[in-house]
Amino acid sequence: MADDVFLAIDLGASSGRVIAAEAHESTFSLHEVHRFENQPVSVGKRLLWDVLRLWSEVERGLELAAQRFGSRIRSVGADTWGVDFVLLDKNDDFVGSPFCYRDPRTSGMMEKAFGHLSKTQIFQNSGIQFMEINTLYQLYSMRSEASPLLDVADRFFMMPDFFHWQLSGVKTNEYTNASTTQMLNPTTRSWSKTILDALEIPSRLFVDPIQPATQLGPVRDKILKRTGLPNDCMVTAPATHDTGSAVIAVPAKDFSPAKPDWCYISCGTWSLMGVELAEPILDERCLQLNFTNEGGAEGSVRLLKNIAGLWPFQQLRASLQRRGKSLPWDVMASMAEAAPAHQAFIDLDDRRFVAPDDMLDEMHNYLQGTGQSVADDATMARVTLESLAMKYRSCLASLEQLTQSRIDVIHMVGGGIQNRMLCQMTADACNRVVIAGPVEATALGNVVAQCIASGRFHSIMEARQWMRNMPDICTYEPKNAKSWDDAFARFVR
Repeated sequence: MADDVFLAIDLGASSGRVIAAEAHESTFSLHEVHRFENQPVSVGKRLLWDVLRLWSEVERGLELAAQRFGSRIRSVGADTWGVDFVLLDKNDDFVGSPFCYRDPRTSGMMEKAFGHLSKTQIFQNSGIQFMEINTLYQLYSMRSEASPLLDVADRFFMMPDFFHWQLSGVKTNEYTNASTTQMLNPTTRSWSKTILDALEIPSRLFVDPIQPATQLGPVRDKILKRTGLPNDCMVTAPATHDTGSAVIAVPAKDFSPAKPDWCYISCGTWSLMGVELAEPILDERCLQLNFTNEGGAEGSVRLLKNIAGLWPFQQLRASLQRRGKSLPWDVMASMAEAAPAHQAFIDLDDRRFVAPDDMLDEMHNYLQGTGQSVADDATMARVTLESLAMKYRSCLASLEQLTQSRIDVIHMVGGGIQNRMLCQMTADACNRVVIAGPVEATALGNVVAQCIASGRFHSIMEARQWMRNMPDICTYEPKNAKSWDDAFARFVR
């Protein structure tokens, strides 16, 4: 099995890639075969995903991979962001285009749902953080609007389930992504009849969730012909939620400990910060802190919180570009580094920053409304990153409270760790050692699940030894703890 190749289809909310991973003796080498944009499309009053174009781009990526690696390709699997979905009718035709989670139709749906099932009841039956973008409120908005789409639909796919169906012809719902819907019972790991019945969501749409590292079967003949993939190439469901895959690739020295002494931050458009546990935490404190118990590999639980991530920083750059200031990412980071520290703070999770018309204007409005001000663009860039680091500090304290254990190490993974300033700020703000890397944790975790399914790895712990051999692991020691302590008190106020 030396130098076998595994293909990871890795789709994010802003871009997608097909990545080929060559498995060597003790490490992987990764090759980005094809990259493409993923942007929602505004159609009438709706915000939709162009899933047909995405599938076309995926096919192109598989074709390029086949041309390059040929018969060495062993399997392929897909991971994506959570909460969004595709509906098919009984003839396997699309029931409308899939909605984007930023579509405003879910506004007010949480509160309306509580009229049928209390917040406590929903949490006890799902263990999931309350966010308006959750699949539950997307489907409930369709029921509330008397949408004919929900009545016509016969099958529900999370986004990666759709791509696996296209590849293999097998209809599945995978556990880690299904858990993000707020409709999966965290104890039984099956769909919650209590929630579905209360909100009149048809149970016929769903199938029993499968676990990561499940082989679905060979690639369909027609896909083989169009892409040139080898005849024995298998389709394997990894941890299909991108954070579920990313956590597999954390170079930690244990797996789902009873008392975790490390946590992770999967850092990208969103930041997801949490710990890996064997069982969910469903007590009142977890509900009050609005944490989520999402599915992980080998039946584990990812107790985590969704945080705004680098989306505001990305959109701040877009705002500046619209003003004629074209700033590469490294220039934005340098500007922020040179700006004065701790001038102001922003609650990046405020609803106004989800999809503003202009992020810079919205940030200035927020600062004005909270009695703060920022003089220049460089300082605003620094304020954005510092505010994110402070969010991490706040989340860390809550994690330690929920798990009743001290967390000594923060593992940061994902594309956001290429912002070295953010990594150092996180170490400083939290006063903890930060181990950053690997950057391509999501693709690597996807590949690890495929390797487990194929027999190359026997466990996640074996794979994590390989992760520690990846060349992009960096350690950040905390500095300036006192100044961050003083600033944190201001941030809380």
